[in-house]
Amino acid sequence: MTGSERSSLKVRLVDQALVEGFSKCRVTRPDAIPEAAERLGAWLNAGRHGQMDWMERRVEWRGDPEALWPEARSVIMLAEAYTPEHDPLEVLGHRDRATISVYAQNRDYHDVVKKRLKRLGRWLIDEAGCAEIKVFVDTAPVMEKPLAQAAGLGWQGKHTNLLARDLGNWVFLGAIFTTAELEPDAPEVENCGSCTACLDICPTNAFPAPFQLDARRCISYLTIEHDGPVDEALRPLMGNRIYGCDDCLAVCPWNKFAAEAREVKYAARDDLRAPPLAELAKLDDAGFRAMFSGSAIKRIGRNRFVRNVAYAVGNSGMDALAPVARALAGDSDPAVADAGRWAAARLDAQ
Repeated sequence: MTGSERSSLKVRLVDQALVEGFSKCRVTRPDAIPEAAERLGAWLNAGRHGQMDWMERRVEWRGDPEALWPEARSVIMLAEAYTPEHDPLEVLGHRDRATISVYAQNRDYHDVVKKRLKRLGRWLIDEAGCAEIKVFVDTAPVMEKPLAQAAGLGWQGKHTNLLARDLGNWVFLGAIFTTAELEPDAPEVENCGSCTACLDICPTNAFPAPFQLDARRCISYLTIEHDGPVDEALRPLMGNRIYGCDDCLAVCPWNKFAAEAREVKYAARDDLRAPPLAELAKLDDAGFRAMFSGSAIKRIGRNRFVRNVAYAVGNSGMDALAPVARALAGDSDPAVADAGRWAAARLDAQ
């Protein structure tokens, strides 16, 4: 393929990505993040990944995209906006209600983005002839955020999430590795300046320094990845956040330029905007599965979810929820029962 043919394919690829529903498309090389392996190793050695043992597995692939698929010549990075229509921090003031991260208030983004990636990948195969592809959405050993910055999609902010001047930080990332030779884009530079809004708002002080995250203190990690009882010192800081945390995302000033979400499957379900804690606490396994069918929340299971609900009940300061806490104290799951006892004691002591 000649240089002009590659340039033409690249232009058409970006146009097709937008047709498929992506907000932005850029290209980089598999060797574009040579510093990633060292940074990942330091983070793992410090134990900041907590119980996420999967971060240690296949670390050679995660730290080096070339090792993941040596035949790949280009990495197409794509961003898809899920910008909320409402203020995600507003529900934090309603202590009898649960706060669920914006991205999980409807369909599982893994499924939605992956289908879009596959359609774009098939288009590329048809257009480039003999090209091969592999598509990735979050679950593979791929460091999407450094690759996205290398491709020029945006930069990793002080909260370690990707953000961009024209997107804000409410974005999902997807990657297409391909054997096709595509002209790479220039990397983006960091544009956070002196702003520390995302660091200052963190309820648990999960950022040891700008651009560094200690997952062990992050509410998203604690509510989604952490198994068993949460450290008692951290429980009061979780408030009514029962699945994820959007605080650092919500306060980023670049969101005033945030791209509008185009996918209706990301629009918040009415029953997940601010669900009553008392109702969520009643969920058994069957009820949990039914309520969260097709949702990213389903993967953490009923017990971990209701454990989080119990912490929120304990943080509510509402006497009316004391019977809910006492009921959870008798749960068959040890972590839920522990959370229920903690919540009951906390409400009784106020």
